[in-house]
Parts: sequence; C-alpha cells; structure tokens
Amino acid sequence: MRILVLGGTAFLSAEIARQAAASGNHVTCLARGTSAAAPDGVTWVRADRSQGAAAFADVAGQWDAVVDVSRDPVQAKTALEVLGPEAGHWTFVSSCSVYADHSVAGADESAPLLEPLPAGQSGSPETYGESKSAIEHMTRALVGGKAHIVRAGLIGGPGDASDRYGYWPARLAANTQPVLVPDIPAAATQIIDVRDLAAWILQAAARGLAGTYNAMGEVVPFGDYFTESQRASGNPAELVTVPEQWLVERGVAYWAGPDSLPLWLPPGHEGFQARSNAAAIAQGMVLRAWQETLRDTLSDERARGLDRDRRAGLTPDTERRLVALWRAEAR
Repeated sequence: MRILVLGGTAFLSAEIARQAAASGNHVTCLARGTSAAAPDGVTWVRADRSQGAAAFADVAGQWDAVVDVSRDPVQAKTALEVLGPEAGHWTFVSSCSVYADHSVAGADESAPLLEPLPAGQSGSPETYGESKSAIEHMTRALVGGKAHIVRAGLIGGPGDASDRYGYWPARLAANTQPVLVPDIPAAATQIIDVRDLAAWILQAAARGLAGTYNAMGEVVPFGDYFTESQRASGNPAELVTVPEQWLVERGVAYWAGPDSLPLWLPPGHEGFQARSNAAAIAQGMVLRAWQETLRDTLSDERARGLDRDRRAGLTPDTERRLVALWRAEAR
C-alpha cells in the first residue's frame, strides 16, 4: 500500500510509520520534524501544516491510506479537503477524551460526546476533547464511509514521553527511598500498548475498516499494576500509602504534570480508564499481555535514564518532603 502518515516523528505516528515500512509498504511521513526525525525506511516530507493547503503540495495525489493524528481542527479540515477526495481509506486517531461523561465504567462508543469546538477555531490543550470531537464530525462529513475513527485511551509502551505509565515502575527501580503511593488499589487502569495500537490501525487500513471504535487496553486494577511494577523493578522500597484527600490537601495533582501522581484520577472519572473495547476486539484488535508492556516500558525507562526530568510525577525532593510530612502528622 501507499500510506501517508500526517506526522510520523513522535510516539504513535512514528510507530505506525515504522511498522508500515517494515511490512513492505511505501510510506511517506509529512511532518515538521522539529523534535525528531521520521523513522528509517520512509520518505520524509518536511512541511508545516499551519501553512494551510500549501503544506500538502508535495504529497498531493492518490493514497491507499492516510493516517492523521491531529489535535487541531483547522489543520485537520484542510488535510481532509485536500487529500480526502483521492484517499482510499482515512484513519483519524481521536481520543476517549471526546466523551462528555467519564463516570460510568464499561461505557461503549454510543456514550454522549463533548460539543465540538466551533468551526474555524484552532485547538488548544484546554480544549483537547472538544477539538478531537470537532475533527471526528468533520471526518465523517468529508470522507464518510472510508473513515476509521480510533478513540484511543491512554497509550503506553516503549518511547512514551508523557510519563503517565512509566513513572511508577521507573520510580520503584530508581532507588530504595520510601515511595509515596495513593491508596487506590481497586482503581481501574487501562493502557494500550503503542505497538498494538499501531498494528491494528494498519490492519484496519488494509481491510478498509470504517466506523468508530474505542482502542483501549484491558482494565487492570491499580494494585495489580503496582505489584507487578514492584516485581519488575526488583527494588524492595518501602511504600508509604496515603489517603487521596490528604494528597489533594497538600497540592498533589491528579494524573499528569508537575507534582502529580500518574494514573490517579479525580472523583467522577471512574470510567475514564474502564471503557469497553469489545467492538475493536471484535474487529481484530489484538492486545499483548499488560505485564509485557510494563516490562518493556521499564526496560525503555532504564535505557533513557531513571533519574531524568519528567513530565509527570513527583520530584525526589517533593516526594521526600511529603513522606516526612505524612510521618510527622501520623505520630
């Protein structure tokens, strides 16, 4: 197949390009390349999509499959208008963040969505869900029955720069200092391995699969994930387990970002990492064992450096301060 990846230099899009090229497809990546290069074995067209239709001048024509991971509705609409008419198949990687309600575990693709961002408005980090919702709507409108909309959950695995999945095994492996842990053993985690997601996207494109699907991993209780992280790390660190409200009152953030505890979600998000993936499984999505993803993630974390600066999690100084505060208050 002739495959065009709009992106191809970062995490998921790079994995899609790598796998597609390794399978013998003719792959072109259109990307700025400001932070990384496209994978070996692909044709790399440097372009800035903020330039509008002109950005696609060197990739005009027929493609068997186009894959777009955009989060900006303005750029996504331009790509659909320029490339959509001659594309044989179109994949848009959306997000489970498009859903309006995250409180119900087991919800499927029929759950209500956020209102789309108004036409002509560019996306921002604050409007991520609304932006993806808008792109879903325009993808259906402009390429119709050849559109595969992939609502991805949290993506993990080797190469993840978000630190939302790799933080815990890396933290446990880093040193034997006490580890601050939220008291959420039964809370759901749901991660899809980037390699599995890329493989299914390419398989679906080859089949011409259309429709909208939740592409998410299996649900794993946080306690099981944490226990496996301990085992994989081989580090007998002391665990300091504290109530959620105590963490909130001391300024620890949920989920991601500075001074956060990854995979810990606020009230009302009980279904955020517990959505149904049954429809995608029925359409051939294959998931490796989550323990394999965890082990490979830890190997990647070790290679990149356990003590590197992170986008999510507690810094060592903050963690030590909070542990000392908890112990002092518990006396």
